[in-house]
Amino acid sequence: MSQITVEHNPSEERLKELGVSSWPIWEKEISKFTIDFDETETAYVLEGEIIVTPVGGEPVRILPGDLVIFHEGLDSHWEVVKPLRKHYHYD
Repeated sequence: MSQITVEHNPSEERLKELGVSSWPIWEKEISKFTIDFDETETAYVLEGEIIVTPVGGEPVRILPGDLVIFHEGLDSHWEVVKPLRKHYHYD
């Protein structure tokens, strides 16, 4: 299984089912940094663009409208290409 799962443009029903609108929002300016996930995060990107590269893996481009699961155990390098605004939730 991939360490990053991306669902492009999920339906409004799917977003409601997950309760995305009630999740907190995280914002980040253009930058580069590392994130190591010790728990699984689900995120829904509202604005911006990021490239997330798992250690030893291929880069994943994430855009507005993407529902993304960053699986527990993922060690990654992030490049925020355009200022990021996303809902997030930890399982």
